[in-house]
Amino acid sequence: MAGIEGDVWKQEYDRSKDPKREPGPIELNRYVINSHAHTGIASFMNFPVCITPDDLKAGEVDVAVIGAPLDMSFGQRGTAYGPRALRTADRYIPGGPLAPAVVTHTHVMIKPFEVLKCVDYGDANVDPFDIEASHDEIHKRVREIVDTGAFPIVLGGDHSLMRPDGMAMADVYGKGNVGIIHFDAHYDASDNHFGHNITHGTPVRRLIDDGFIDGRNFIQVGLRGWSPWEEDVEWMREKGIHSHYMAEVEQDGFEKVMERAIKEATDGAEYLYISFDIDSLDPAYAPGTGTPEPGGLTTREAFPIVRRLCAETNVVGLELVEVAPGWDPGYTTALNGLRVIQEAITGMAMRKEGITEAHYLDKRTSGQDPVSGKQTD
Repeated sequence: MAGIEGDVWKQEYDRSKDPKREPGPIELNRYVINSHAHTGIASFMNFPVCITPDDLKAGEVDVAVIGAPLDMSFGQRGTAYGPRALRTADRYIPGGPLAPAVVTHTHVMIKPFEVLKCVDYGDANVDPFDIEASHDEIHKRVREIVDTGAFPIVLGGDHSLMRPDGMAMADVYGKGNVGIIHFDAHYDASDNHFGHNITHGTPVRRLIDDGFIDGRNFIQVGLRGWSPWEEDVEWMREKGIHSHYMAEVEQDGFEKVMERAIKEATDGAEYLYISFDIDSLDPAYAPGTGTPEPGGLTTREAFPIVRRLCAETNVVGLELVEVAPGWDPGYTTALNGLRVIQEAITGMAMRKEGITEAHYLDKRTSGQDPVSGKQTD
């Protein structure tokens, strides 16, 4: 572009002339009650915004949501709008100042946003002509969150994001100390696509071959369709990757597969990161994605395993990727993607409150007698 040179796309805004303020979360809401997703300045669930790591530290933030609007790695456009769609997906749960007091997860009867301080950390910018440079910037911003001790939730964006996100987690917690729970219809462990080795189908291979993640600490759930190819299956086996295909669900049922995945998650790395591709859900629940694959997980299967992982294991970060709102009739995909994130936050709140027993459900809402614990008629 004439008159613009170099890496101006990642040049930060000069705040030296801004009004002076103490570091901390910035409340953008004018009203306390009228704070649904369709009102106000769009932030994740209308929560306060942090701009700098100092804001995160001063606010003693537990969870920081960051957008990564990247969609150049798989030959189709649209997931760059995923972060905005996820931020405003809910149509009736109030966010903002009212959320901590009124939003209760009825399966476990926890008010997650009262237990945890959640903020929006804005977006990591991307260079629409350079995927590797974009990854560098995303890696930098995600690491800023992790360095403060906050839990990063990355809103994608395409699944190539697993590479910079996983690198950031390994940078802070140590190479080989972080395991990844990977929900996906696709294995994403190709060596290259059309000669390109950084795409939405190669992040698993890059993270493992580059030494950031050990294959034995990589767990996949939901694989199906027409891939991987045999040579890639052999590479995955050689690296010790735990791959749970939908064929296993068809044979044994999801309950058994869920138990196996959670056991594997607790028998490896000290820290865990969840990478949730929305196409792990069946297209009935997530039509708004670039590579829909029939025969996937239901929301009734996906929600509890994400909640349980965050309650029962040491999950330290999450990404939700591949939401393409332009293909999303009825906002179904963004709504279910947001609920996956809310399930994760609920699980984290349970863990902070010491509720870590296997598949905990509140007796009042799960059909158990609150005194005897027996199932009611």
